[in-house]
Amino acid sequence: MIEIMDTTLRDGEQTSGVSFAAHEKLSIAQALIDLGVNRLEIASARVSDGEFQAVKRVAAWAERMGHIQKLEVLGFVDGDVSLKWIQEAGCRVVNLLCKGSYKHVTEQLRKTPEQHFADIRSVINLATAWGIEVNVYLEDWSNGIKNSPEYVFQFIDSLRDLPIKRFMLPDTLGILNPGNTYEYCKEMVTRYPDLKFDFHAHNDYDLAVANVYSAVRAGIGGLHTTLNGLGERAGNAPLSSVLAVLKDQLGVELKLREEKINYASRLVETFSGVHIPPNKPIIGEHVFTQCAGVHADGDSKNNLYCNDLLPERFGRVREYALGKTSGKANIRKNLEALGIDIDEDSMRKVTARIIELGDKKEMVTTEDLPYIISDVLHHDTMADQRIRILNYSLSLAQGLKPVATLKIEINGEAYQESASGDGQYDAFVRALRKIYTDLGRPFPMLTNYSVSIPPGGRTDAFVQTVISWNYAGVDFKTRGLDADQTEAAIKATIKMLNKIEQ
Repeated sequence: MIEIMDTTLRDGEQTSGVSFAAHEKLSIAQALIDLGVNRLEIASARVSDGEFQAVKRVAAWAERMGHIQKLEVLGFVDGDVSLKWIQEAGCRVVNLLCKGSYKHVTEQLRKTPEQHFADIRSVINLATAWGIEVNVYLEDWSNGIKNSPEYVFQFIDSLRDLPIKRFMLPDTLGILNPGNTYEYCKEMVTRYPDLKFDFHAHNDYDLAVANVYSAVRAGIGGLHTTLNGLGERAGNAPLSSVLAVLKDQLGVELKLREEKINYASRLVETFSGVHIPPNKPIIGEHVFTQCAGVHADGDSKNNLYCNDLLPERFGRVREYALGKTSGKANIRKNLEALGIDIDEDSMRKVTARIIELGDKKEMVTTEDLPYIISDVLHHDTMADQRIRILNYSLSLAQGLKPVATLKIEINGEAYQESASGDGQYDAFVRALRKIYTDLGRPFPMLTNYSVSIPPGGRTDAFVQTVISWNYAGVDFKTRGLDADQTEAAIKATIKMLNKIEQ
């Protein structure tokens, strides 16, 4: 059975700019326990009074709920100082940070290995007397096993008689690759088959998850992760990816509730302020979105473009993007979700409009679809378009009024005019009004103008412009949809002209 120890609240908080308030730590701890992780490393001892109060709050909740043994705190080889801090905070497990490489002992501590082992032994004996369970970190183990393996073996041989529950093997500087991770971890578990080992990956070479894969293949029984891959420098192994790789690539059955990972990840995104990349596996915004129409079509034909990473496993749903690569299959999938059914001819027109919008911007949302359908189909029901824009140009320069030049066709005749205005749309309307005045035609009065994003829509998709007019004592409205606000207003204006022409 593989154990997961999540260190979002300790190592994750070492991400630059990240600091969780007490209530945030508690919420994240609750989400992780609900998700089913085996253990939580929730803090470093001696950090601050605020950290102490936060740990007390989390520990009090865990005690009430029967989870206190799942909480762990990083402690130091400092006599009884860290142990007192941990005990007074209400926790019962210390992860003792020791030196896992000869270089760290001799150059950072300036001690002999024997002196360091004696100090560790003293702290462990005291912890045992106080009823505090001990796990031991071999800090810089990856460099230690690579450059001074005899020291690593001396470390374990000198301390293995003590009540140490787990020896934890960190790739502190993220130097390992899948090949030597397997080699070094295999050497540890083969040499010490009766001991429990954890592996703690860092992502400096973007190999954290791959190294976790190799560690498990080598026989390591415990893994350290963080939500969203938070952590020092390039971060740690992300829990979301680790749980998927263990189950799908290694066939490891975990007691984790996969459907809870998206909620926990979003919670940490909110509290940390560190945004999840949209293409991050499992939890990224776009990873369960099909963009190409051929993929949507394949999904309707026995899931031809699906793998084992089904979104429902992780509390998500598959989406079908609407943009310039969309086909009818994408649109049909979104319409089905909305409970809308339209005929093939209407589908063709709606598809063309979405592709047109996609050429200008990135994506249209499902929530935008009813507005597009209404706009396209209503516009199509109008009689022959007697008034059409042939061309127009809008210019904007600092210190100068916007200028519009337009060429318009009215009943088969072309007319051109230019004008300046208080804004680009105002300049456009002034040029249009000039043409109508020269022709002796009445021009409606604009009485109201509003711009909105359809509910659920995206600001980079399209906007809806609604313009109210009065013509010959009659009030009416026209709507325009486009990725650009001014173009949406121009479309609404042309609809108005055709409406009064009829």
